[in-house]
Amino acid sequence: MDMAQSMAQTDTDLKVQSTHSPLESLTTLLHEDMEHVNATILQDMHSDVPLIPQLAGYLIASGGKRIRPLLTLATSRLLNTDMEHAYTLAAAVEFIHTATLLHDDVVDESTERRGQTAANLVFGNQETVLVGDFLFSRAFQLMVRTNNFDVLRILSETSSIIAEGEVLQLQYQRSLSIDWSIYKKIIGAKTASLFSAACEVSGALAQDEESQKALKAYGYNLGMAFQITDDTLDYDAKQAELGKSLGDDFREGKITAPILFALEDSTEEEKIFWERTLVQHIIQEGDLEQATALMHKYDALKRSKDLAEHYAQKAKKSLEKIEKNCLNKDILRRLQDLPFSLVSRLF
Repeated sequence: MDMAQSMAQTDTDLKVQSTHSPLESLTTLLHEDMEHVNATILQDMHSDVPLIPQLAGYLIASGGKRIRPLLTLATSRLLNTDMEHAYTLAAAVEFIHTATLLHDDVVDESTERRGQTAANLVFGNQETVLVGDFLFSRAFQLMVRTNNFDVLRILSETSSIIAEGEVLQLQYQRSLSIDWSIYKKIIGAKTASLFSAACEVSGALAQDEESQKALKAYGYNLGMAFQITDDTLDYDAKQAELGKSLGDDFREGKITAPILFALEDSTEEEKIFWERTLVQHIIQEGDLEQATALMHKYDALKRSKDLAEHYAQKAKKSLEKIEKNCLNKDILRRLQDLPFSLVSRLF
C-alpha cells in the first residue's frame, strides 16, 4: 500500500469506528476537506533528496487521528472562511506536529511510534532530526502562502513555544522538584499550544477577532484535557487489556498528573520509592505495579480524570461567544462534545 492509499485508509478507518464519537463525526463531515489536506501534504513533502519524503512519509502514513488539522478544518467551516487557505494551514499544522514527534523520539530514545518501530531506529537519529527540521521549514513555506501576517505570527510563536516545552520537560525529567505549575506549563507548551494555534488560525483567516480569541481558548483547553488524559492512560489497566504498553512515562522518569497527585499524599517511605524509581532510575520487577497501586491508594487516576474534565468544561465554555452567530450547528455541536469524548477514554 503506497502512502496516499495509507492516508486515505486512515480516514476511512476513522469514519467507521464509531458513529457516536464527535471525532468520527467530524471526520465524516470533513472527509472531502481532509482529502485536500492529504494532497497538500503529499505535494509539499516532496524533495529531490529521496530520504526526506521516505522518512517523513514513514511516520505520516503510519496513521494517527490527525486531530490537529481536523480542528483547523472544523473551525474554518465554523467561521465560513477561505477553505483553500484552511487546507494549506491544516497541512502546515500537521507538518509541525510530525516534526515534533520525530524530534521527540530522538530525545526520548523511543523504540516505537504508532505501533511501528520509531523512525529514529529505522533511519538514524541524525536523519530523523534533519527531516524534522525540513518539515518545520515546509510548514513555514505553507504559512506564507496565505499572505496573512497574523497566521504567520500564531504558528511561528507556537513553534517556539513547543521547543521551549521540550527543553523544560528535559530539565525536569527525573526531578521531584517539578510542581503543578511546571507540569501545566510543559503540557501547555508541548501539546496545548498547537491545539490552540490549529483553531486560532481559522479566526485569523476570517479576520474575526472575537472568534479568534474564543477558538484560541478552546484549542488550548482541549489540548490540556487531551494531554492529561493521555498521561493518565499510561497507567490505566484497560489499556493493557487492549494490548497497549503501560508505564512508558514511569520508565522514562516523566512526572505527570497521576504521579503528582500520588506524591501529594505519599508517606516518607513512599517518597523514597518515588525517588529511587523516578530520580535514580533504579527500577525493579514489580515497581510499575507498586506505582499504580499508590495511584489507586490516593485516587490519583480519578483526580487526574477530574482535572482533564475541568479543562474539557472550559473548552466547551469557550465556544459560547461563537454559538450565537454560528451557522454551522452540526460542526459546533461536535466541537462542543469533542473534549468530553476525548476524556471519556479514561475508565
